[in-house]
Amino acid sequence: MEKTSLGLDENVEALLSYLLGWATGIIFLVIEKDSEFVKFHAMQSTIAFLGFTVIPFILTLLGFIPVLGVLFALIDWVIGIVALITWIVCMLKAYQGKRFKLPIVGNLAEKYITKIDINE
Repeated sequence: MEKTSLGLDENVEALLSYLLGWATGIIFLVIEKDSEFVKFHAMQSTIAFLGFTVIPFILTLLGFIPVLGVLFALIDWVIGIVALITWIVCMLKAYQGKRFKLPIVGNLAEKYITKIDINE
């Protein structure tokens, strides 16, 4: 693996971009200047885990609707499990040096990192 502009191995920095979900994704999008590999994983982390944060929040608000509350609570629980599995898989794949693309989110991440350069 190559070194990044921060002096870390690309795979380690890509793994770290998932560590705290969208927060570390945004941090590495801003501070990494060179590595497209890290930028991809940082963008994917940001998009995926913002979704995993916002969707349960919306479901919680909708959960106050009588009868639908139980359904939304169940969906929220499933999303939490999916988010945990996604988090583990993404960190593993990043550490292995693989450009693992999540469905839909991976394509968005590729599209956005090629259109914008946050460091300019």
